[in-house]
Parts: sequence; C-alpha cells; structure tokens
Amino acid sequence: MGKILVHEFITADGVIDDPGWSAGYPFTDAMNDAVAGITARCRSIVLGRVTYRFFEGPWGERTDADDPHASFFNDTPKYVVTTTLDTPTWRNSSILGPYDPDAIRRFKDAAEGDIFISASGTLVRALLADGLVDELNLFVYPLTLGRGTRLFPADAPPLTLRLEAHRAFENGVLHLTYRPLARPASPQDPENGSPGIREQS
Repeated sequence: MGKILVHEFITADGVIDDPGWSAGYPFTDAMNDAVAGITARCRSIVLGRVTYRFFEGPWGERTDADDPHASFFNDTPKYVVTTTLDTPTWRNSSILGPYDPDAIRRFKDAAEGDIFISASGTLVRALLADGLVDELNLFVYPLTLGRGTRLFPADAPPLTLRLEAHRAFENGVLHLTYRPLARPASPQDPENGSPGIREQS
C-alpha cells in the first residue's frame, strides 16, 4: 500500500498558480535535496490533466545534466486524472480516468511504494477533502500576490493539519511538512498523541 505525498510551491497567501513568481528566490542545493527526499520515496506520479500538460513540455526535454530531478519525472510511471485526455503523450504515462475517490483508494492499496503529486490544485483539493492525502509538503515563498488560484480557497472544507517537520532555507523559503488529520486535533486527545514537531536537518 502506498501513501500519497503532495508537493506544492505556494506563496505566503496560498497561491499555487504557475510559479513564475518564484524566480526571485533561486533554488538552492538544500531545496533540491529536500525535493529529492520526497521523490526518493515514491514509485509513481499522479497528476491532474492541466499539470500533466504543463510538466510534459519542459520535463520531457530535460536530462539529469539539466536538472537532477529529470529522471524521476521522465522515467517514473505517471497516471493522469482526467475526463478529457484519452491518449497520453509523455512516456511512461497512463490514464486513470475521472476523479473517483474509491478508484484512488484502490490505486493506493495496490501501489508498491509511495505516490508523488505536485501542483494539480483541483486534484489535491479533492484528495484532501476525501482524506486521501498522507503528507502535504508546502514550500512557502516569502511573498504575497493578493490574487490567483489558492490551494485553500474560501469555499474549501475545514481541514486540520499536524506539523510534522519544518525547515527554513537561506533564501527565505520554508519547507513545511504536514499530516492531514481525519478530524480536528486536540492537545488532550490521546488518539492524536503529542505534537511531536521536529525540525528537518
């Protein structure tokens, strides 16, 4: 059985649009290592159609000489949640079909290794609402945009997150690792245990 690990680049006010806004904060070696720590645990990738199309162009042309994550994105089996895409064109890709929480649960049960999801805002919001995300990795950039597509829009259902780890990078970006809880947590709730927050090294 696999776990779903979500990775998002996000502004301080929650925007996850095409992150051209991240250009002012060059990716550091430590950030590369943090992303690699997530992808190394995963044996498959699930993406929404829009993100799949967005990723296919640049990643499909890259090699490890261009980016250390190229092999992961190109060689790992990819599965697209979509109602409109019939034939995938990026290598090692398959169609999962329309979003169906029961189908995702079956996919998780059958998975050998964990499952990586990046961007894919509509898909991630649905997975969070259905309790299917096991780990949420937010790379929070120190800027606000005031507008744009947010990971948690105003009409999103309430969600309780347990902070499992945190790390600040030298460029001001924060890596926050959360575990979504099935129900609101209370410090006195024995089923939720102690906060147990640790800082990543």
